[in-house]
Amino acid sequence: MLKRAIAVAGVIAISAATSPSAFAQSAGSSLEKIVASKTFAIAYREESVPFSFIDSSGTPKGYAIDICLKIAEAIKAEYKLDKIDIKYVPITPQTRIPVIANGTANAECSSTTITTGRMKQVEFLTPDFITGTKLLVRKGSGITKIEDLDGGKTLLALAGTTNEKAALAEIEKRKLKVNVVKVKDHPQALLNLEQGRADAYTSNDVVLYGIRTMAKNPDDYEVVGPFYSYDPFSIMIPKNDTELRAIGLRVMSNLYTSGEIFEMYKKWFDPGPTNINLPMNDDLKNALRLNAFAD
Repeated sequence: MLKRAIAVAGVIAISAATSPSAFAQSAGSSLEKIVASKTFAIAYREESVPFSFIDSSGTPKGYAIDICLKIAEAIKAEYKLDKIDIKYVPITPQTRIPVIANGTANAECSSTTITTGRMKQVEFLTPDFITGTKLLVRKGSGITKIEDLDGGKTLLALAGTTNEKAALAEIEKRKLKVNVVKVKDHPQALLNLEQGRADAYTSNDVVLYGIRTMAKNPDDYEVVGPFYSYDPFSIMIPKNDTELRAIGLRVMSNLYTSGEIFEMYKKWFDPGPTNINLPMNDDLKNALRLNAFAD
């Protein structure tokens, strides 16, 4: 199934082989507004470690944000701007799509899964990460997979996410009796786990590893289970702005071709400032290489 996700990732990249200079910029496009204002607005999550989060100084940081900053730099160089200011726009899983769709932000830089449903409102660049849905549980709980929640145990899920949908589908498919409780964000889920009000939290494994670092005692928790969904992450941008999309795709391709993406990954994941300690696996390496195309 992961091979299928990687293949899809490659297909998404095909349209990016054209240089941005070949496209005509439409009136009132996102890129036109960026150039006119000399401002690039980045939508970020406060707790999506290490993709997008607030550091100890109160500044948005992360793997996905670094990629978006590269896009901003490319726009500055492409249009010979004397500067480009960065405006940070805080979002939640519930507001991230509207913020991009209505033009409040130019790019959403966190841990959002590419889906065809979301493509009705926004567009995606090539995948920058491939992960899948697992469980965060307390060590010694005896829970190693979603089937172990059968019998009325409580599973937390972030409302409106692909992980919530995947968990509900898996529960229905296996005819499990599980109490699914929706939460608004990762900190709320972690608090419920720490206070013993839930047995597990479901999300993408890399996100769960990040959340684990936020616990009072990280060693008390572990990420378990086989994947029961696969999710390619990417940067979201507004629809129908071919020029902005082309620049973004070119930047990401250059990161993959030059190998810089691997250094960026190491900076944030291996071990990363939050000690997530998640070396890049071969599947992700191959997925990124599939999206490296000629300029």
